[in-house]
Amino acid sequence: MARIRLGMVGGGNDAFIGGVHRIASRIDDRFDLVAGALSSTPEKSAASAEALGIPRSYGSFEEMAEAEAAREDGIEAVSIVTPNHVHAAAAKAFLAKGIHVICDKPLTSTLEDAEALAASVAEAEALFILTHNYTGYPMIRQARAMVAAGDLGEIRIVQAEYPQDWLTAPAENEGVKQAEWRTDPARSGAGGSVGDIGTHAHNLACFVSGLEVESLAADLQCWGAGRKLDDNAHMMLRFAGGARGMLWSSQVAPGNENALKLRVYGDKGGLEWSQEDPNYLWFTPLGEPKRLITRNGAGASEASQAVSRIPGGHPEGYLEGFATIYNEAADAIRAVQGGARRESAMGVLPDITAGMAGMRFITACVTSSANDAAWTKL
Repeated sequence: MARIRLGMVGGGNDAFIGGVHRIASRIDDRFDLVAGALSSTPEKSAASAEALGIPRSYGSFEEMAEAEAAREDGIEAVSIVTPNHVHAAAAKAFLAKGIHVICDKPLTSTLEDAEALAASVAEAEALFILTHNYTGYPMIRQARAMVAAGDLGEIRIVQAEYPQDWLTAPAENEGVKQAEWRTDPARSGAGGSVGDIGTHAHNLACFVSGLEVESLAADLQCWGAGRKLDDNAHMMLRFAGGARGMLWSSQVAPGNENALKLRVYGDKGGLEWSQEDPNYLWFTPLGEPKRLITRNGAGASEASQAVSRIPGGHPEGYLEGFATIYNEAADAIRAVQGGARRESAMGVLPDITAGMAGMRFITACVTSSANDAAWTKL
């Protein structure tokens, strides 16, 4: 099957996340990157396109959407990898032209922009996909399938944490571009750690458990001197159906690089997973010894095997998780091009609903903390 013609907004040749998306889009050989509005100026965009070997360069996403939609060989999908405040406008421009959108998370920088984008997605014929990449890990698919099959029984407790340490020192004042925009409310939004990594932990907790957070009580801190957004957050969670949970996100916890962890407990057993050891899933049936399930090993489910690319014992992780989202996005795009309905084509891909849940989570966290950790509905 022919590769899907892909464009990119943001993600110039010196941008970390742009490189991640480009690699992920190529792992399963489903996309050709043929156009880009890669930077904030036409000159920088052209220089990045030349360095990366991208044939067509544009000075803005508006220009790119207009021109590519008019070409017979124009892009079929676009990857949006800009800071958060650009997501909504860029996505709406391409959706209006019938071009499928693959957008980095969180959805936008404000709930108002997110609601406007959701309205555009509802009216569009094109797909909208959010790259919550951790949902693409094989052992996360395994965990989700086990919960859905009732292996844990009725879910009672969901614990998620995502600590990092890279903002312990004032990196935003030391020329680190990632830190500069992620600590800037105008570009990042109202949430700091809760928006950047807390949304990942929230999304994963809901994706695996099959539950939705109904309300939360959050306590947000800014430990960095002069920092305007939270860099550490603790919260208690109440899920629909009665389950309870806790979530911790931090970017000022020395010794933690990317320590996303999830624990889910029901009345029949529990699961534990760590992103830094992603090929292992621990399952403990009540009253029995712990069992180790390995990626593509004995006991691996069809759901996890379907997104495993190599034999067990060979590590798969971050890039492959992103690649799974891109691979399933390609399947969904080809399906709707063949006449399938959008809802059936999407499968378990994170969509606008997941994006809106993340934005409501951020808003509730900020609101709760501002009101002395009062319980706040999403």
